[in-house]
Amino acid sequence: MISSEGWDANLAKALLDRAADAHRVGDLAAAERGYLALGAMPAALHNLGVLYAATARFDEAERSLRGALALEPDFAPAQHALALELLAQGRYAEGWPLYEARRRIPGLRTPNPQMRIAEWRGENLAGKRLIVWAEQGFGDQLQFARFFRSLPSDCEVLFVCPPELAPLFPGCIVGQGRVELPMADYWTLICSLPLHLGVTVETLPPPAPLPVKRRSGGGVGVMGRGRPTHANDAHRSLPADLAAWLLELGQDLSPEATGARTFADTAATVAGLDLVISVDTSVAHLAGCLGTPAWVLLPAVDTDWRWLRGRDDSPWYPGMRLFRQESSGDWAPVVRRVRDAVDDVRRAVG
Repeated sequence: MISSEGWDANLAKALLDRAADAHRVGDLAAAERGYLALGAMPAALHNLGVLYAATARFDEAERSLRGALALEPDFAPAQHALALELLAQGRYAEGWPLYEARRRIPGLRTPNPQMRIAEWRGENLAGKRLIVWAEQGFGDQLQFARFFRSLPSDCEVLFVCPPELAPLFPGCIVGQGRVELPMADYWTLICSLPLHLGVTVETLPPPAPLPVKRRSGGGVGVMGRGRPTHANDAHRSLPADLAAWLLELGQDLSPEATGARTFADTAATVAGLDLVISVDTSVAHLAGCLGTPAWVLLPAVDTDWRWLRGRDDSPWYPGMRLFRQESSGDWAPVVRRVRDAVDDVRRAVG
């Protein structure tokens, strides 16, 4: 590895941009060569760590990211990437503090409420009122809402919730347009709750209860594709032909097919199913919160940290089953395993 110290700044940036362009178009070998050539440059080491993590070279990913932080300890992209790596390993005590770096990365668009009250940093909340701001995707909010119940029973939680999810959280404050907030003692972001609560894999509380009555007998629901604007949708969603093959197992849960206008509508459908089969979308989290058995198909590239590694179950959602892709882009064997598993269940119940 050659040190980039003393390089012309314009040349170093040009080489970094060239490697990043190769990375974006999927030429990972060229990207890796370019990052390695830049040597001890925090941005290059960060990008290299991201590349290694995406291609399951996890030890190398952690070394590269720690190398970037050794050179620039407050480098938010490397902190965030290392957080995701540690969280994916279940090393929550190390990962949650670094996960706060998401707030300093503009592209993640994490809310930054400007409030006259203090941000909650773990102070005693007994008898206090706490404003919790939603952030990230709908699935994140469904996943992290469980931590409301980990707060003191006499702490009043005011959840500033997106309108799409509001029907599932009675009493929430709809976060749309200009939001009028009552007086409170503290505020926090929903994904900062586990940091201040000291949450580990072993101490995860059960999913948040939702105001939807669980029933059964509705068969199988299928979600083969996610929102196209999601950063990893190219990897997490099935190609159209395989999505159609998966859909042969049950009813389409996409809003276009069901006519659902809100998550409450989708929840009412999911609550009546015997099984949900879904790629990594908010529908999987919805099923997990409702207690509907769920099978989730996970990509080999950029698998989300929350599903951990090397497991076919999830500590976040008891009873959930994970079907992992073995190589990038090769979804057919995964769909075949799911179809075989459905056949096994149907034979078992007669």
